[in-house]
Amino acid sequence: MTLRVPYYLAGRPVFANEDLVVTDKASGAPFARVALADRAAIEAGIAAAAAAVGPMRALHGHARRGILEQCVRRFEARQDELAEQLCAEAGKPITDARGEVVRLIDTFRIAAHEAPRFGAGEVLPLDVTPRADAYTGMWKRVPVGACSFITPFNFPLNLVAHKVAPAIAAGCPFVLKPASATPVGALMIGEVLAEAGLPEGAFSILPAHRDGADLFTTDPRLALLSFTGSAEVGWDLKARAGKKKVVLELGGNAACIVDEGTDLDDAVARLIFGAFYQSGQSCISVQRILAHRSLYEPLRARLVDATRALRSGDPRDPQTRIGPMISEKEAIRLERWIHEAVRSGGRLLCGGTRRGAWLEATLLEDVPASQPVVCEEAFGPVAVLSAFDDFEGALDTVNEGRFGLQAGVFTRDLDRAHRAWDRLEVGGVVIGDVPSFRVDHMPYGGVKDSGLGREGVRFAMEDMSEVRMLAIRRRPG
Repeated sequence: MTLRVPYYLAGRPVFANEDLVVTDKASGAPFARVALADRAAIEAGIAAAAAAVGPMRALHGHARRGILEQCVRRFEARQDELAEQLCAEAGKPITDARGEVVRLIDTFRIAAHEAPRFGAGEVLPLDVTPRADAYTGMWKRVPVGACSFITPFNFPLNLVAHKVAPAIAAGCPFVLKPASATPVGALMIGEVLAEAGLPEGAFSILPAHRDGADLFTTDPRLALLSFTGSAEVGWDLKARAGKKKVVLELGGNAACIVDEGTDLDDAVARLIFGAFYQSGQSCISVQRILAHRSLYEPLRARLVDATRALRSGDPRDPQTRIGPMISEKEAIRLERWIHEAVRSGGRLLCGGTRRGAWLEATLLEDVPASQPVVCEEAFGPVAVLSAFDDFEGALDTVNEGRFGLQAGVFTRDLDRAHRAWDRLEVGGVVIGDVPSFRVDHMPYGGVKDSGLGREGVRFAMEDMSEVRMLAIRRRPG
């Protein structure tokens, strides 16, 4: 049965139409018919968020914590339902879908912990100069105001949670535009929020076509825009956002260095996970593997065997590791990149075959750095291997190009680990593991074309707030 799903306007469900058809990504059949917001609905949502700024700021810390804890309880009660709909609308293997639901719950739980601590500042001594001897200073954080959130298709629950939960913890009302390919998860979160006791108008979740959603970016009543998606779209939105604060998480082509002396069994298991979980559709998926020449051949052989063993098929099967990409169009694009890499001199080690939206888990080696499968974001089940002789040279190779989100380094040399942390031009360095590792309270984000600002609950709350100073003068006598 096809679901009929409302959007949420000012905290209330609205069955305005059934104009957005969401497909089951495995079967291609309609999965849900979702209400699509028009310009008037978006304007109404922004107006409601602007009107809710005062009531949201007035919520005490314990009240914000209570709202978030209520959400946690409801998500826990609906874990299976959330995972099943995520498997359907995103084509995500069910094991990955269940893991994302756990992270949704974790993110709201972390936000509940942070909510009562929001606003904490410090006493700031001002007597650094004789003219301020009579003054005492202190500062605190205050909510920035109404926020606009735009989220992508690949983590329809947890990437929504990484914007919504910190906003509630910080006391910011918001409007959210979920990805049109996978809006149902965000609207299920909206169903839970509608029961949680937020002030009137504090949130709206409004699926909308990109060409009709300009207000999410340009409306001056919105104090912050937080966008997760492609670099091209993100930087364009920043250019049009006006005076509001902008946070961008824009993905990358994550690299992992495998240094000499690494435990190959451990490294292979983690590299296979990092390259192919979520069918490779993660912005910190392992895309480039740089292995020291002393272990390159045995590592390559083990990676090929492990990649060939991955099961592709029905995402509802718990044994499936590779599900469909988000669309056949995206699978065709990545298949073309693989063929271009081979024509340019790269070698196909395994995979590379496409069937509709399914692309086999693929390994390539010795692909020229100018090829898109190396220098752009592949966003699918493919990784490229190359050998290095010098660790410093490997760091230079990782730094080449325009992205800088996260990098992984397998090394037993503490000095090399610190050099990687110092030299790699990325937002995060993971030692002894793949760049795909993330815990939901970490500061997460990138540099260069991978974006600006940080997510991770406490760090997102900092972006959703402003510092307010207080100076007090003592009268003489």
